[in-house]
Amino acid sequence: MYKLKAAEWKPQHFGWDVKDRVATVTLNRPERKNPLTFESYAELRDTFHQLQYAEDVRAVVFTGEGGNFSSGGDVHDIIGPLVKMEMPELLYFTRMTGNLIKEMRNCPQPIIAAVDGISAGAGAIIPMACDLRYGTPECKTMFLFVMVGLAGCDMGACAILPRIIGQGRASELLYTGRAMTAQEGLAWGYFNEVLPKDRVVARAQEMALSLANGPAFGHAMTKKCLHQEWSMTIEQALETEAEAQAICMQTKDFERAYVAFASKPRQTPKFQGD
Repeated sequence: MYKLKAAEWKPQHFGWDVKDRVATVTLNRPERKNPLTFESYAELRDTFHQLQYAEDVRAVVFTGEGGNFSSGGDVHDIIGPLVKMEMPELLYFTRMTGNLIKEMRNCPQPIIAAVDGISAGAGAIIPMACDLRYGTPECKTMFLFVMVGLAGCDMGACAILPRIIGQGRASELLYTGRAMTAQEGLAWGYFNEVLPKDRVVARAQEMALSLANGPAFGHAMTKKCLHQEWSMTIEQALETEAEAQAICMQTKDFERAYVAFASKPRQTPKFQGD
């Protein structure tokens, strides 16, 4: 069986740590608000692709250093070169950035964003594409593509953001590029919780560890259905979930849960992910 040890990976363009089956991705250029480059996009894409084969990771935390999440594409390393490119090169780039979102959605592990400060452009798209988001009161989330003469439809924003905060609110943010405050993000369902700066990463880690200790196969199936059922009718979704749940009922974790529940005294199941 093709399995990888994620703890042995050594990415060059972002921080990487694996502990207790939780992987932490840290954008780590704080002196420039953690911008993304051609190289970091590609390495992030490839890392999330490989996570489907990682045997030692069951949840992922995505964060940034130095009081900000990410300012998005680097002005000098990305935007400058883009204005000189022809269409084939531009399309290669936009497909590559979109593929990062595809790999984040396709990897079986739940991804939790711990967001502080500036989260702009592609640096707002990444938390948007995560499964859960925790923020701080200082968060400013900006889908600012129109401010640089582009469309708001970048990296899945027009598909994903309306499903999180609603069509009207998403439309306003994508048309204007204005900042969504932390308070708006919490009220609109974008953030699951808003916490002090010194607690946000710890909260994300706590949730990730809780998920990592849960039924990994069941979580992977939940994530798959959450994404796939966007394009289904209710009838199709009911059938998909019937099949998914029947498959989960064949796992050993399902049996472990029953044995723990039926024990005298009742016990807490210890899930193994199989």
